[in-house]
Amino acid sequence: MATEPRTRPAAAICGPISHAIVRLAKAHKAHARQLLREVGLHPGQELILMMLWDCGPQRQSELATQFDTDSASMTRSVQRLERAGYVRRVADPADGRATLVEPTPASLVLRERIELLWSRLEADTVNGLSAAEQQATLRALQCLEANLPGT
Repeated sequence: MATEPRTRPAAAICGPISHAIVRLAKAHKAHARQLLREVGLHPGQELILMMLWDCGPQRQSELATQFDTDSASMTRSVQRLERAGYVRRVADPADGRATLVEPTPASLVLRERIELLWSRLEADTVNGLSAAEQQATLRALQCLEANLPGT
């Protein structure tokens, strides 16, 4: 007795919302990658710059904690941004053993473009949703995030 082949992956059957979130995250990151190519950045690098612009110099360990990544990954990201001339490491005046990562004037030149690209990513993501649907989606996503441990 043969069984019919599944038309949907097991993940979509067992956890349709989780499966949709994974697919959405993948598509969102791919689109962000495409947009950020215009300024020579990779996804995630713009978020580091935005945090530094908003909050000022940060310890690399604080950046890793904020972005929930390991120190080695954050080191690579900071090094890439440093090689591109968008950040520099400076001594922490509060602790001579520590260093701070700060944005450079070259990064400030990109700020408006990056913020416009981020706005475009948002517009592309919510295209076709009314303002009310956007608010409902945001509330639902915030609720889903709050449901998970570690948030």
